[in-house]
Amino acid sequence: MHDIKPIRENPAAFDAALARRGLAPLSPQILALDAARRETLTRAQAIQTERNQLSKEIGQRKAKGEDASDILLAVSKSKLAQTEAELKAAEQQAMLEAELSLIPNLPADDVPVGKDENDNVEQRKQGEPAKLDFKPKEHGDLGVALGMMDFEKAAKISGARFVVLSGQLARLERALGQFMLDLQTGENGYREVRPPVLVRDHALFGTGQLPKFEEDLFKTIDMGGVYQHLKTNLQSAVDGINFSSMDEVYAVMRGLLKEAEQIAANKLWLIPTAEVPLTNLVRETILDEAALPMRVTALTPCFRAEAGAAGKDTTGMIRQHQFDKVELVSIVTPEQSEAEHERMLGCAEEVLKRLGLPYRVITLCTGDMGFSARKTYDIEVWLPGQNRYREISSCSNCGDFQARRMDARFKAKGEKGTRFVHTLNGSGLAVGRTLIAVMENYQDADGNIRVPEALKPYMGGIETIKAAS
Repeated sequence: MHDIKPIRENPAAFDAALARRGLAPLSPQILALDAARRETLTRAQAIQTERNQLSKEIGQRKAKGEDASDILLAVSKSKLAQTEAELKAAEQQAMLEAELSLIPNLPADDVPVGKDENDNVEQRKQGEPAKLDFKPKEHGDLGVALGMMDFEKAAKISGARFVVLSGQLARLERALGQFMLDLQTGENGYREVRPPVLVRDHALFGTGQLPKFEEDLFKTIDMGGVYQHLKTNLQSAVDGINFSSMDEVYAVMRGLLKEAEQIAANKLWLIPTAEVPLTNLVRETILDEAALPMRVTALTPCFRAEAGAAGKDTTGMIRQHQFDKVELVSIVTPEQSEAEHERMLGCAEEVLKRLGLPYRVITLCTGDMGFSARKTYDIEVWLPGQNRYREISSCSNCGDFQARRMDARFKAKGEKGTRFVHTLNGSGLAVGRTLIAVMENYQDADGNIRVPEALKPYMGGIETIKAAS
């Protein structure tokens, strides 16, 4: 969420920053809404001032024994006019906030300008892809051949973009998640959290997924409650009312359906990332500066509708509706923000270094950044089966953008007021994609998968994953 004050003070700078994201100027419409709201508030205050004067005149007339009925009537009308003005101002404020909530974060000054992923800038590479003396297979072919990765059974159960892992591959995925958590909590100072994976609207609004990206989310609806409401109340309506016309029947049905819609609207959302519940741990909170930086991590399932991914990665595990991920979230002061971003990136990179997986780090351009980010680093791991790098982590600095939406603040020692915190989030890492990377980079000519040294303590002595004989 954007602060209206800097937009008022320098609308040209605001529009210039939006232009770097490829967006048209928005300050004229924002400032028009703001001006209308402020004008209405000014009118309400003027009405209040006028009424205060009228109230003094009432006292003066009564003191002289004079009739004040005309002034009493004017005061009554004044109260009504003020209430109407305040209600209008509240409506205008809601309209302004709705407009501001749809505008993405402004990019940091050092973010490269570009339209899409083709304009991202590579920062560095780590590790050299192994030179194999055989044609490497993709993870899907490897997993199916091992008899431990089944997309057909998953489709029968849940549809497309799901997978059933079994046997040693399932254990390998579990080992990856535990290894990542142990590294981030044991060495990198993150505190483990086990958050809910179902959240309310305001949690997703706080981190920027709502209202703009509803189609990318899965939501639950209390259909049992809707059914029970209709069943119970429809029967009582039929038993208790002697309908004289179809209009009465329709009126009752409309009322029941409206109540059912209200029950259905009481929904929860499946999290697309643990960033949502972890960041919202500080919503509507004033933290002590001494408690910052605050670093938390969680291993959770994540759920994404992939609404905009039609035709992309339709086979394999690259783009699934459900996957596990270790998320890293930092809550910091503005002064700590940039250094924390680099630190978080290093924490995510360390996972790949320990696993011996080649990767590269890129800075996303303005046209490829997420809605809430002011700067994002992506880590892309080498997949020999695809002969290309693929994203395995995004580490984003959101500045105070999410904090304003959540009203998350901190109080510095010696300062009277409060300031908004800065929030950062990153994958440390996406577990399923790391499994893919391990499978493809540690495969042999026979389709077996060697277990990386860092994972052996989690694999119960298994050193190579082979097809069951």
